[in-house]
Amino acid sequence: MNISANNSRLATATTNDARWASIVARNFRADGKFYYSVKTTGVYCRPSCAARRARPENVRFHATREEAEASGFRPCKRCKPNQVSLAEEHAATIAKACRLIQESEETLGLEQLASQVGLSAYYFHRLFRQVTGLTPKEYAAAHREKRVRNKLGHTDTITEAIYEAGYNSSGRFYETSNEVLGMTPSHYRSGGANTEIRFAVGECSLGSILVASSERGVCAILLGDDADELVLDLQSRFPRAHLIGGDADFEQLVARVVGFVEAPALGLDLPLDIRGTAFQQRVWQTLRKIPSGSTASYADIARRIGSPKSVRAVAQACGANALAVAIPCHRVVRTDGGLSGYRWGVERKRALLEREAPSMVRSVTR
Repeated sequence: MNISANNSRLATATTNDARWASIVARNFRADGKFYYSVKTTGVYCRPSCAARRARPENVRFHATREEAEASGFRPCKRCKPNQVSLAEEHAATIAKACRLIQESEETLGLEQLASQVGLSAYYFHRLFRQVTGLTPKEYAAAHREKRVRNKLGHTDTITEAIYEAGYNSSGRFYETSNEVLGMTPSHYRSGGANTEIRFAVGECSLGSILVASSERGVCAILLGDDADELVLDLQSRFPRAHLIGGDADFEQLVARVVGFVEAPALGLDLPLDIRGTAFQQRVWQTLRKIPSGSTASYADIARRIGSPKSVRAVAQACGANALAVAIPCHRVVRTDGGLSGYRWGVERKRALLEREAPSMVRSVTR
């Protein structure tokens, strides 16, 4: 085999390797997962290295830095793969800030947190949101909500649980308790046993559809092939609630939802009982702003919520959505416009988009 043919073979093997795409994109998220060496320079680098891209026939992949060095390569002086990366430093800094929030008995202000991790308030706020997808204030609020949920089951009184969780005022907590707990504190303390959720299962062109509603609004719209499985799904979501089969009036609500599934242009103006983490709710509120006939990419949604590097977390939030069509996660597509996963099946996602196609204004972020 001549040199040209051999180089072509090596280049093809490299470019067909999934890791090459990370090198081309200088993907910092791949740092630490593998390293690559360059035969002509004798160095090895991180995937995110900003140096001029090597020819693929000269590149070799290594699982660890030790493996690269054992093969005779020295660390690149530009990306310093033998030292802690900037991304790892940032992650460690924000992890420290998260621990401070979690361990503090009082709510720490932005200036206090920034000072304790050695950053300016402005840079710390931006970095925290970039790494976690939340602002420090939102993270602290979410942590307090988690603490109060835990405390409600292990304290003598509701008031004691509220103060032990870090709330300075019981009145302030009660103002937002429905958003925090999805029900009143007393109902939550009893495991939601007194919470009534009405539901009914209907049929539409996409299969079976279950609609459930609490006193606050519609809390679940589930799609599937088996009505019994949808009811089991509802029970797993609200294990201690009192589930009540819908009456004739409730059937009209189901009919409205079915009508929207069949003809999205009609719109769906219903009160919703949206339950999720602070990050999930930010994503879901943004999804509700995507008009019928339009689509957006996961990356676009991440940018809209101010967390451009939280694309994977956005996709997970879409997957956790329990309100099909009302929170239109079917309008979120890949950056290239292709359909990706949909918790109720890609074919249903395609069908919903096709029904919106007559008024489709292609706005997929590329």
